[in-house]
Amino acid sequence: MPVSQTAPGAPDADIRFPLSTTKRVVYLKSVLSGPNISAGDYSYYDDPDSPERFQDRNVLYHYEAVGDRLDIGRFCAFATGTSFIMNGANHRMDGPSTYPFPIMGGAWADHMDLLMGLPSRGDTVVGHDVWLGFRTLVMPGIKIGHGAIVAAGSVVTSDIPPYAIAAGNPARVVRMRFDATTIARLLEIAWWDWPLEKITAHVRALMSGDVAALEATM
Repeated sequence: MPVSQTAPGAPDADIRFPLSTTKRVVYLKSVLSGPNISAGDYSYYDDPDSPERFQDRNVLYHYEAVGDRLDIGRFCAFATGTSFIMNGANHRMDGPSTYPFPIMGGAWADHMDLLMGLPSRGDTVVGHDVWLGFRTLVMPGIKIGHGAIVAAGSVVTSDIPPYAIAAGNPARVVRMRFDATTIARLLEIAWWDWPLEKITAHVRALMSGDVAALEATM
C-alpha cells in the first residue's frame, strides 16, 4: 500500500521546507518537475545554498529528448552536493574527435544526425530509504537498492545492491549492513510502503529496533 499523504501526527509530505528553523532542507518532490524525473514522499536534499535548485544544479545533462528517467524512492536522504549525471552527457567516441560540433549551430548543425542514437545506459533509479553522502556522484543508468548507503565523495559507476554500504571512486561495496537472511526479511517487510499511520506508530522500531520488531507489527 502506498504511503498516505496525510495522517494524524505525521509531518506534511507536501510542503517544500520541512524544518521550521532553516530552509536548507527541501522535500525533493516539491522542487522536481517534468515527465522524466520523480521523487517519493519525504525524500529530501540538504544544502545551505538554494536547495530548491536541485534539479537545475544537481541533475546534469538530463534532456527530455534523450528520454532517460531519474526516479527516486521514498524516505531518501541526500547530503549537500549529491549529483546525478544523465545520459545526455554522452559524446561520440568512434571518430578522431569527441567534440559535439552539431549542437554549436551554424553549418555544423547540418550534421545533427551524427549525435542521434548515442548509446544509453538507461534510467537511473534510487530505491527507498537510501542515504547518499556529501558530494556523491551517480553516473547514468545506475540502480541503487533499497536501504543502501553511499559514502561521501563516492563516484557510483555500477549498481549497488540493497542494504549495501559503498565507498570510493569508483564506488565499491565495503560491506553489507545486514546478513543475507535479514536483508531478505527487510525487503519482504517493505516498511516504506506501509500506511503513514503505521510508520508513525513505529518510528522507534524503524530507527532503533531490529527486523524481528518490525515483523511483529505485521
